[in-house]
Amino acid sequence: MEAIEVSENGHEPGGANSIQLIAFSIGEQVYGVEITTVREIRAWNGATPLPNTREYVRGVINLRGTIVPIFDLRARFGEGKTEVTKNHVVVVLSVGDKWIGILVDAVSDILTIQRDDIHNVPEGENMDAELLNGIITHDNRMVGLIDLDTVVGSTGEES
Repeated sequence: MEAIEVSENGHEPGGANSIQLIAFSIGEQVYGVEITTVREIRAWNGATPLPNTREYVRGVINLRGTIVPIFDLRARFGEGKTEVTKNHVVVVLSVGDKWIGILVDAVSDILTIQRDDIHNVPEGENMDAELLNGIITHDNRMVGLIDLDTVVGSTGEES
């Protein structure tokens, strides 16, 4: 996998008020997670399906002896199951004492942002904001911050 350039936004990287995010895309939407939660970025090689799982759980993979559930983030956001190609990737994340993988279209960037730049997710009748911690604007695009505890905690899955 080729290196990803660090995006500069004019703020001093590494400051006490800044955090770094891995940004990835699902269709035209861009989302991010804190870089400290990312353990690995892997090419999609399939997953072993499990019976009686939710529609957005693609199955599990064995990652060096650790069984990791793979969540289809497109399906989790209610946009239908991902039609996987060789270009799709799995971002393996550490959430508390669990590891999960999220299937995304592509990893796009590493962003350094200021905590003050994170805005609340607007509430609305037709918006499923429970899976997001906030929204930032970066280079004239909106980036949704994934709430990993909600993504993992609301599944009822144990890994």
